[in-house]
Amino acid sequence: MSAKSEFVALVKEGKILARRCISCLRMHLATVYFCQGCGGRKFEKVTINGTGTISTYTIITVPPAGFEEYAPYAWVVLKLDGYGLRVSGFMKGIGTPDDLPVGTPAAIVGFNDCGIMIKKR
Repeated sequence: MSAKSEFVALVKEGKILARRCISCLRMHLATVYFCQGCGGRKFEKVTINGTGTISTYTIITVPPAGFEEYAPYAWVVLKLDGYGLRVSGFMKGIGTPDDLPVGTPAAIVGFNDCGIMIKKR
């Protein structure tokens, strides 16, 4: 299984494929090729829960092709609980800032052609 297909399969289960540096133990998303802490290139795979809090977002009211059914929606950055890692994805039905205060608990709930799907917890 390729790294991308493994990543997508885990996201569909609400989890994230991460990498822990063998040298310094720093956590990274699975997309890095060298450690941002020590420059090492040896990692071990780690599966982490896709839960966290919204750290920032942009509300989209005029969607690009493929996202029409989700509008209005927010493209969000989710800070994962316990790791400080951040992933981005979309949340449908977000039309105003009152719908999604920064710090809102959220979770990864799936993946489709548009990317990672996130919902409030």
